[in-house]
Amino acid sequence: MIGKLKGIVDSYGEDHVILDVQGVGYVVQCSSRTLQRLAKPGEAAVLSIETHVREDAIRLYGFLSDNERDWFRLMQMVQGVGAKVALAILSTFEPGALATAIATGDKAAVARAPGVGPKLAQRICAELKDKAPAFGHGDPGVAQLAGALQDKKLPQPVADAVSALSNLGYPQAQAVAAVAAAAREAGEGAGTAQLIKLGLRELAK
Repeated sequence: MIGKLKGIVDSYGEDHVILDVQGVGYVVQCSSRTLQRLAKPGEAAVLSIETHVREDAIRLYGFLSDNERDWFRLMQMVQGVGAKVALAILSTFEPGALATAIATGDKAAVARAPGVGPKLAQRICAELKDKAPAFGHGDPGVAQLAGALQDKKLPQPVADAVSALSNLGYPQAQAVAAVAAAAREAGEGAGTAQLIKLGLRELAK
């Protein structure tokens, strides 16, 4: 099994890179985000590798970080998510943003990835919610706030601030993350208006 490749970028395809490792060209499939961040042809590159062995083929999937590879593995534990869909999701989200979207139950955001419909997005959020903060290096406070929001256990000013930012057009995951940061800055007892103001400032960063 191959877990890592270090070599020279030979050329790119639409969904893959050919990495020359001591004269052997490995075809490595990658997300579009990974392909965009890799070095130019002729330059050195290092990829974390996930190897899939099938009866008819051996496929290599490459990632810029072990964390991204962990997400690739994790998502395929969900029924309906294969390698192609997992790469499509990682093409749409970096690991931290994906963790926040799943932890906050933002099904609409997850469904933006090609090949992910509303039902599959709901399944991904439901099955991976508890794992998202650990795998995405997400903010545990965001996950906690999201859970309280879904259980309707948030202080009213916090819930109202999240609702206000969502009504302004921000995805729920971003609204929750912004209000979580605002609440930490403002401290206990902050009013809705202050949380909205600080949340908007956080979103403008």
